[in-house]
Amino acid sequence: MKPICVLGNGQLGRMLRQAGEPLGIAVYPVGLDAEPESVPYQSSVITAEIERWPETALTRELAHHKAFINRDIFPQLADRLPQKQLMDSLGLATAPWRLLSDPSQWPQLFAELGDFIIVKRRTGGYDGRGQWRIRPGDEAELPAEIYGECIVEQGIPFSGEVSLVGARNAQGQSVFYTLTHNLHQEGILRTSVALPNADNQLQQQAEKMLSAIMDHLNYIGVMAMECFIVGDNLLINELAPRVHNSGHWTQNGASISQFELHLRAILDLPMPQPEIMAPSVMINLIGTELNPEWFGLPLVHLHWYEKEVRPVRKVGHLNLAHADKGALQTTLQALIPLLPAEYQSGLEWAKIKLS
Repeated sequence: MKPICVLGNGQLGRMLRQAGEPLGIAVYPVGLDAEPESVPYQSSVITAEIERWPETALTRELAHHKAFINRDIFPQLADRLPQKQLMDSLGLATAPWRLLSDPSQWPQLFAELGDFIIVKRRTGGYDGRGQWRIRPGDEAELPAEIYGECIVEQGIPFSGEVSLVGARNAQGQSVFYTLTHNLHQEGILRTSVALPNADNQLQQQAEKMLSAIMDHLNYIGVMAMECFIVGDNLLINELAPRVHNSGHWTQNGASISQFELHLRAILDLPMPQPEIMAPSVMINLIGTELNPEWFGLPLVHLHWYEKEVRPVRKVGHLNLAHADKGALQTTLQALIPLLPAEYQSGLEWAKIKLS
């Protein structure tokens, strides 16, 4: 099988490499500043763990590589403006939005979108960065340089946040995991819960939406779609053309992880529908030191990224999967004293989702 080069050598690239090892697939996560001659890209299939990247000698070289899967899709989805335009063109529901190009727009924006508006940088701005929550009067505090670089969205009163992770191959076959329920705090994903066959109506709606996007783009590989639940319907929040944080539970809760599924899709290997093995919980470890006491809980799977621990930095995650929801709830309760206090609300939220 052909080797795979992953543009980006963070935790997603690392987990793609780990998924390839048992299958005999050589996966090389590559730093963006790597010298092109040190990378075996000429004989490899190219994928990426990130949507956007600075111009370097390597990225300039790869920009024309025929085996760079989804090469021309990344820039389209990395910018929230063409991403929103794509969803509008496909008739897919999103929060009402506008391009923010001048401070003089604010009176009209409040009139059209209401008194709670989210400002988002068109590129970057993930994990709570590059985003502002604006009510009338707050707009005066926005930095002047953001105009032309941001979109604004109507603040949506949603009842929950979910994501759908799916994959499509070159033949147009798509498979999907069960919807994942997500808890964000200060714009960062803290906890995810995945339940087999939890809500068939929302599942079907989400699969139809993500299928429309992947088919239109002729996309190959794993894609994640984050949505708000509003009444009985979904509004698409954002798309990620890659493996995604909210799919990490699949490493221990599904027969094929999202990382293996991505490798299968881009190498055109068989891609059966993954079996969801059990109710699952994923807890992001954010700026938290490794605690050996986690190993005392038999349902806890630690995935540690071997990164320097810094505030607000994702340094690992814990996966829990078990057929008995009660056993999961008991383990979550046992984790409360083993994690810093800011994790408690997310653990309690997950316990409620499992009830």
